[in-house]
Amino acid sequence: MSTVTGSTITGGQPRAVARHTAAAEELATEGRWEEAYEHLRSAMQLLGGRPAPADELDRLRREHAEAREQSRRDSLTDSYNRRYLDERLVDLLDAPVRTGALGLSVAIADADHFKQVNDTYGHQFGDRVLQRLVTLLDVDLPRGAFCARYGGEEFALVLPDLDLTAAIRVCEAARARVDRHPWAELDPGLRLTVSAGVAHSSVHPPEVERVIGAADGMLYAAKQAGRNAVAYRDPRSGLVCLAGAAARRRAIPQTARTTG
Repeated sequence: MSTVTGSTITGGQPRAVARHTAAAEELATEGRWEEAYEHLRSAMQLLGGRPAPADELDRLRREHAEAREQSRRDSLTDSYNRRYLDERLVDLLDAPVRTGALGLSVAIADADHFKQVNDTYGHQFGDRVLQRLVTLLDVDLPRGAFCARYGGEEFALVLPDLDLTAAIRVCEAARARVDRHPWAELDPGLRLTVSAGVAHSSVHPPEVERVIGAADGMLYAAKQAGRNAVAYRDPRSGLVCLAGAAARRRAIPQTARTTG
């Protein structure tokens, strides 16, 4: 015979309570709240008390929401991770078409010469640099936009309902912000820049794979043009161009990879 919170439990009741509680937890992770509630109520009846099942269900909801949010975050940088990126892109594919919608823009941004940072300062220091970089990329993103770690030192900026011109402006502002940042605060010899490629899809639903592939190609073009630049394809001429100050300083190679 066992005592739980002042109530006497006999025989197989503790196992039954555990089964109901486990079932409630599992159903809650699937968002099946009413079924979870029924299992909780059965567990409460077995315990002989009536401690506000609705409060317990609210607790489950909160814990599930927190766990779900944590599963979508990159453990190193606390930016969104690839799982969240994939989920949101699927959501954008399934979203209803809105009148006047401007399509989808995507940028792939990469920290320039980041291997040298790790080689010079070590990986723990490099992790701190990436954490600072994410903070800078996240600043002033438009409503509905987000930054996600794409892999290594690459990050995706997903910019729903932004045309190419607006997306280029957002990415060039982020590039300039990283370039101007006082990296010497972390180490006197440190300087970091980013390169980015931007692409846009105006069709509904957006051609997600195509626009990501195009953004990746533009990133390659920005790297080939000397880094610390944002590259995009001019929809009128079909040529690959650089944004902002880099456009006035450099020519960009129109290679097969960047023009294909």
